[in-house]
Amino acid sequence: MILAIDMGGTHIDSVLVRQGELVKFVKHEVQRNDLFGSIWHCLQDLLQDQDKNEISRIHLSTTVCTNAIVEGKVSKVGVILQSGPGINWDFGNLGDNLHFLSGSTDHRGVVAEDFDPDDLEAIKKSFQQNAVESLAIISKFSPRNPETEKEIMSFFADAYSEITLGHSLSGKLNYPRRMQTAYLNAAVANTFRTFARNMLTALKQENITAPIYILKADGGTVDLGSALKRPVETILSGPAASYTGISALFPAENEDAVLLDIGGTTTDIFILADGIPLFEPVGIEIDHRKTLVRAVYSVSIGLGGDSYIRADEGEIRIGPERRGPAVAYGGEVLTPTDALVYLGLMSGKYPQKAEMAIASFASELNMDTEACAAQIVTQFSESILRKIDDILERVNKNPVYTIKELLHGQQITPRSIKVIGGPAQALAGALYEASGLEVTFPKNYEIANAVGAALAKPTTEISLYANTERRILSIPELDIYESIDRSFNQAEAENIALRAVERAGAAMGLSADQLDSEITESSSFNMVRGFMGRERNIRVRAQIRPGLLYDFQPTRERGKDESE
Repeated sequence: MILAIDMGGTHIDSVLVRQGELVKFVKHEVQRNDLFGSIWHCLQDLLQDQDKNEISRIHLSTTVCTNAIVEGKVSKVGVILQSGPGINWDFGNLGDNLHFLSGSTDHRGVVAEDFDPDDLEAIKKSFQQNAVESLAIISKFSPRNPETEKEIMSFFADAYSEITLGHSLSGKLNYPRRMQTAYLNAAVANTFRTFARNMLTALKQENITAPIYILKADGGTVDLGSALKRPVETILSGPAASYTGISALFPAENEDAVLLDIGGTTTDIFILADGIPLFEPVGIEIDHRKTLVRAVYSVSIGLGGDSYIRADEGEIRIGPERRGPAVAYGGEVLTPTDALVYLGLMSGKYPQKAEMAIASFASELNMDTEACAAQIVTQFSESILRKIDDILERVNKNPVYTIKELLHGQQITPRSIKVIGGPAQALAGALYEASGLEVTFPKNYEIANAVGAALAKPTTEISLYANTERRILSIPELDIYESIDRSFNQAEAENIALRAVERAGAAMGLSADQLDSEITESSSFNMVRGFMGRERNIRVRAQIRPGLLYDFQPTRERGKDESE
């Protein structure tokens, strides 16, 4: 049995799934000032009358890192760059504790000039004076020689527990993206570690010791230990669970479509081309930072069921801020959920309070109460659709990548909208009226993310390094260190990596038909020695391709839902 938890900005959902069948689920509100309590109480309700010994795996998806970045609630990062000669990059988005280190490594991976140790002493003093909490260390050509980054880390190891090295995140030589990726990894490290610590404590309190996997942005999973080293890969874990949940709950169709996950705080938008999601093969952009984090393409907007509604010069304004739950669920400010409850499209704990809030707001605008509620719902839906139009215009101007291939010259024209999230059923009619497209929602739409997390196929990832000069090949994750000859090449490396990751997947219990491996990163750099010799430095990363572990079977028993 799989236990899955989806930690959103508004709700925490958890499910138990056995062989694809939804056994039980619960939905709780997140208490942001008591993360442990939110997790533990959710687990207590879910596991009541259940055999904990049946739990074989735990799958987690979370928006904690994404929310920390968007809300600016990240650690203070000290950044050390060793750029050397060359292009003068824009370093203006790396915080207030940025330092440049002397010395350089050239494009071959050869140290052209050593750094001055006295520089590190001065940098350390500056970091201490400015209360820096975590470090990001990036040398321009570190994927070809990481020794400088490792030396710098050793110097700071006694003072900082969270240190990110640029080469550990990607072997690609995209220096600007590697800088931003390393910065973000350091910025969210403490946030993710706190989440993981609370999760582990809650699980321990329930005597659950099953292995834990975290959803990555590309819909694959990574074990908790690896996620703690590279928490940046869990950015957009929540949207990845949304897509996986939609894939599980909706039947497959070969058509262009829009997918919406409407939550309490935000709405995530996905685009399908011929039934396949668009993909960011180079890396996502978040908070105006271009990264090397591969991901399912999604756009998150500040419109959700709990978005704050107010009047501005006689006009209705919705979001992007959330100021707590809807009045219909005990909150104090008007939200779209209150309009839906008033119109009878959703249930609520306190429908009379929602009616009073709508009536008061309508009076402020000199509107009829029912007309005001209807206008809120229409405006909410139309705002989402305008954003969809903007996304489609931008997507159709660029090459279209899906999770499987590059589509040459294809223009995406959606034929339908598929919706999940708490208000999915309530908003279906308004979305249809505003768009004219078929709008559908599945059973269990309110817990689709947790279902997606549960059914996400456990994946594993390995990195292969080969150096024909040193005559050695290594796959650190599998403790493989072998000799190679000078003729070893990139194609051989990719083949070995694919077979190795498939063996690792089989060791995790995946069946033969689930061992669909893929190369996620591959590079080969020629190192010239004198006039005759030529050696190769090769780096390949491979993983089990993300997908669904089982076909979904809806629940026969409804779990506890605090929203009702």
